[in-house]
Amino acid sequence: MMQTLAIVGASLAGLSAARAARAQGFTGRLLIIGDEPHRPYDRPPLSKDFLLGKITAEDLLLEAEDDCLQAEWILGGGAIGLDAAARTVLLHDGRSITADGIVIATGARARQLPALAGMANVFYLRTITDAQGLASKLVGGARMVVIGAGFIGAEVASAGASRGMQVTMINSAPVPFTTQLGPDMGAVVARLHMAHGVELISGAVIEEFHSSEGAVTGLRLGDGRELVTDVVVVGIGAEPNTEWLHGSGIDPGPGVLCDARGRTGVPGIVAVGDCAAWFDEVHGGHRRIEHWTGALEQSVPAIQALLDSGAPEVPLKPPYFWSDQHGVKIQFAGHSAGHDRVEVVAGDPEQHNFLAVYYRGDDAVAVLGMNQPRLFTRWRRNLSAHAHQPEVQPGLLAALSP
Repeated sequence: MMQTLAIVGASLAGLSAARAARAQGFTGRLLIIGDEPHRPYDRPPLSKDFLLGKITAEDLLLEAEDDCLQAEWILGGGAIGLDAAARTVLLHDGRSITADGIVIATGARARQLPALAGMANVFYLRTITDAQGLASKLVGGARMVVIGAGFIGAEVASAGASRGMQVTMINSAPVPFTTQLGPDMGAVVARLHMAHGVELISGAVIEEFHSSEGAVTGLRLGDGRELVTDVVVVGIGAEPNTEWLHGSGIDPGPGVLCDARGRTGVPGIVAVGDCAAWFDEVHGGHRRIEHWTGALEQSVPAIQALLDSGAPEVPLKPPYFWSDQHGVKIQFAGHSAGHDRVEVVAGDPEQHNFLAVYYRGDDAVAVLGMNQPRLFTRWRRNLSAHAHQPEVQPGLLAALSP
C-alpha cells in the first residue's frame, strides 16, 4: 500500500495530481516540490488579463478553499535529480526524498534565443515574474517586435496593440498558426491581427540583431528590411523541463515517454502535463499536449494507474485550448493534423465570428470557433463522445522500460 507520494512540479499539473490522489482515497504523506517560490498559479492569463493589469497575482492562485490537500510544500528550488529504481528525488538543497510513488510534473519553459541573452529589453513569457517585467513596457506609441506567431506571441501582440503600441509580429512560416489550425484558418487569424494594426511579416528570416548599451534597438531581415524596436518579445515555443532526469533511469527525451495512462515504464512513476509525452492511441505515436486542459485532465488516469494498476481505463477528451486576441475568443478542440477539408458551418470568417469543423474523410476530427462559445461547446462534446479509444498495445510498457 502506498504510504508516500511525491509530486515534482507545483503548477496546474502537480496540483491536479495532488487533488486526484486525495479524491481517489490516498491518505498517506503527500509532498509537492516546486522550483518557483509561488504556490500553484494559473499561467494562461499571464499573456492576457494579467499582462494588461486587469487582474492581480492573487487572482491567479489555483488552490481552492476546499482543497484540504494536507500536503507538505517544498518550494523555491525544486528537484535536481532522480534515482528512478530507488524512487528517490534529490532536492536542490541537498536533501533527498524517497517515495512509494512519484509524479513527474515539471512542465516546460520558454525556448530561448541565445543571440539575445542578457538584453534588458528582451522578454519571454512563462512565469509571473516574466509577465510583471513585460507589463511595464506596454506603453502607447512604443515599438514592439514579437518573434514567433504562436498563441503566446499573438496574445502579447494583441495586448500591445490594445495599448496603442506599434507592433510587428515576425513568423518564419508562410502562414502563421498553420501547425495548430492549418493554413486556411491560420490565414483567418492572421487577418484578425492585421485588421487591428499589427504588422505581420511571414516567411521571415532574421539575419542580424542590432543593440546598444545592453538593449536590442532593431534587427535586419533576410530580405534586407530593417526594423527598429523598443521592446522584443520572443515566443518560439517551449522545451520540457526534463534535464534533471538525466542519468535517472528514465529517458527524458523530447518529453518523458509514457503509455496512454502516463506510466513511464518504471513502476511507481508517472508523468503528466507539459513535460510528458503520452502515447496517443489514435495517431500511434507519443506527443506532448501543451495546453491547460491537458495538464488538468491527465492527472486523473495517471494517479489511478499509480494507485491501482487494475483500475478501468479513463478515456481522455480530445485536446482543447483557447486564446483571446483583439477581443475575439478563439477556441479549438481535437487534432487538425491530417485533415483533408475544413467546413464553415456557422457565421463568417471575415467577421471573425464563425465555427469551422475539420474532417478526415467522413470523420470530424477537430473544431474551431471564433466568438461562438455555445455552438463550439456542443461540437466539442460531440468530438469527445466519438473519440476512438482502442486497446493499449501489448508490450508498450516493456518497450518504454529503461
